[in-house]
Amino acid sequence: MTDAQETAADSSPRTTGGTPPDDAGSSVTEAPTPLLEPREGIPPVIADEAALAEMIAAFAAGSGPVAVDAERASGYRYGQRAYLLQLRREGAGSALIDPVACPDLSGLGEALSGVEWVLHAATQDLPCLREIGMVPSRLFDTELAGRLAGFPRVGLGAMVESVLGFVLEKGHSAVDWSTRPLPEPWLRYAALDVELLVDLRDALEKELDRQGKLEWALQEFDAIASAPPAEPRKDPWRRTSGMHKVRRRRQLAVVRELWQTRDLIAQRRDVSPGKVLSDAAIVEAALALPSNVHTLAALSGFGHRTGRRQLEQWQTAVDRAKALPESALPQPGQPVTGPPPPRAWADKDPAAAARLSAARAGVSALAEQLNMPQENLMSPDTVRRVCWEPPTADAVAATLAGFGARPWQVEQVTPVLITALSTEGA
Repeated sequence: MTDAQETAADSSPRTTGGTPPDDAGSSVTEAPTPLLEPREGIPPVIADEAALAEMIAAFAAGSGPVAVDAERASGYRYGQRAYLLQLRREGAGSALIDPVACPDLSGLGEALSGVEWVLHAATQDLPCLREIGMVPSRLFDTELAGRLAGFPRVGLGAMVESVLGFVLEKGHSAVDWSTRPLPEPWLRYAALDVELLVDLRDALEKELDRQGKLEWALQEFDAIASAPPAEPRKDPWRRTSGMHKVRRRRQLAVVRELWQTRDLIAQRRDVSPGKVLSDAAIVEAALALPSNVHTLAALSGFGHRTGRRQLEQWQTAVDRAKALPESALPQPGQPVTGPPPPRAWADKDPAAAARLSAARAGVSALAEQLNMPQENLMSPDTVRRVCWEPPTADAVAATLAGFGARPWQVEQVTPVLITALSTEGA
């Protein structure tokens, strides 16, 4: 029995089946128990090489999976770097590490090589872990496991409560984790996030096995662990909130210049870009095309709090966009590498629209039958691509695999798509 299992007394799921009953029909008779303190208390924050080496040795000597979590300062700092790392492993207890004081954790990553890492919503934390030298070779994602098992609420707090019967305090999830020193209540919250993570993993593994989905989950986890780092997003300025209002190419150029100027300032100051200039202000300036600082200052988002020097730098960016030759202006919309938007299919290719409608209905019905979200059964983008340029029936499976579908997905969805691709009228 693990430390956390002793804490929980009984780590078996509190509900049977993949979908816990809702509040109206709950089969749980006792009230969930608040989890207020880590079992061994709040561990000291590791912030020097000597303490780190001692902790690495302890975790290397531990047994079983290791729970891993990271806290970022989204909305406060530039980028998505980790500002606190939490770990827990049987035989080693819990540990809190300051990645600012200990920026190279590759030694810890090597010590845990081959060990299964348990994370919740792994794809959110893996990029910042990679930056500090922490890359798992095997993992178990408790959020994804919950999706595949059919749980309607898959946040960590909801999962711990419905599966293990404990309530996690979530009041500090959106705080500025770059704060130093970190307040004790925040550290308690952070330590509790990994306190029962391995227990949750064990319970979900049993539930997935009961449903016949464990092999599916393992394939998903392997795909996440083996995926290369994401490519930098092309033209990230196009994701500015409110871009749908910007129609003209000259206005698009203003958005691009203001976004890039803001990004450089935010990176230099190490603050969230939204704290430098809001997306709404960028769009407002793009639509207005102000001719001078005074006109700019009258726009929403550039009020009295904006200093003269700041106004001048924003106006300079606007002026750069206004001075660009037509040939240098950005094109509206992003280059389409796949099928057109589904709303255009009926006009462009009615047969493809019929195939897509049948495929969506079939995948939806199968997802409901398997008790999981449609997007976890098969990527909507993959379904669209297959329907737009349909392969022959005997090539559907290979086509799905070529788009990155896992073997279990190919096995489940291929018959549905073969039927949809032969829809009458297609």
